[in-house]
Amino acid sequence: MNTVANAGRIALILTFAATLSACASSGNPRDPLEGYNRAMFTFNDKVDEVALKPVATAYKNVLPSFVQTGVGNFFGNLSDVWSAANNLLQGKGEAGLQDIVRVTMNSTFGILGLIDIASQAGVPKHNEDFGQTLGWYGVNPGPYVVLPLLGPSTMRDTVALPLDVVGDPWRYKDPSNVRNIGTATRVIDKRASYLDATNLMEAAALDRYEFIRDGYLQARESKVFDGDTSRRDQKAPKNDSSAIDDEDSLKAAPAADAVTSGSNTVATGTTTQ
Repeated sequence: MNTVANAGRIALILTFAATLSACASSGNPRDPLEGYNRAMFTFNDKVDEVALKPVATAYKNVLPSFVQTGVGNFFGNLSDVWSAANNLLQGKGEAGLQDIVRVTMNSTFGILGLIDIASQAGVPKHNEDFGQTLGWYGVNPGPYVVLPLLGPSTMRDTVALPLDVVGDPWRYKDPSNVRNIGTATRVIDKRASYLDATNLMEAAALDRYEFIRDGYLQARESKVFDGDTSRRDQKAPKNDSSAIDDEDSLKAAPAADAVTSGSNTVATGTTTQ
């Protein structure tokens, strides 16, 4: 009797494990955690639907456009500091110096970054984070993962995220209540800037999860190597199943920010800027 009972328990455990495995697995080799990711994607979308999107919509409709531009420019100027550090870490001296020039010009003549003088002067803007730096030196992205509230990421970028947080100058702003208000404003402003794009995507995409996942992975791959597929091929191991084989897909990859929605929209903005 005990043998039968034990066999039943073992069968139940194996069935449960198989069920979990089926939920977690995916036909896409880059998304083995699809079951978890889809659940987290739904959670993030619900948060966006209930809280973030309505606030962002009100923000966009109420505040004058020049105020919204100033807010975006201010936090964009802060993001240039970390972009400069990562460009220099990647050995891209020219780009790093351009970022330093941007911060200097915008922080002085641009009134603490409220006006993007550097772009008007023709100094290009870059968006670099530590996940891109790791990828530049050949660290594979690993599985795709959807983070709570933060949205699309990869295992590599998730590991790099704490350093991105440490490298954000706004993190050291005192007093804390000003820092918290600024952080909330930053998130709302970022979400408001993508309202039109995400509304269009929501109406067009048959499977928004797959659309966002595939677009995000392609865009991140392109960003890591600045669209230079030959550089990617040199860094990626020959058996790297995560490499994108179609060169045209890199050149035509949509910007990561443009293919995310809900809390996912803010992910690529707040973690890299």
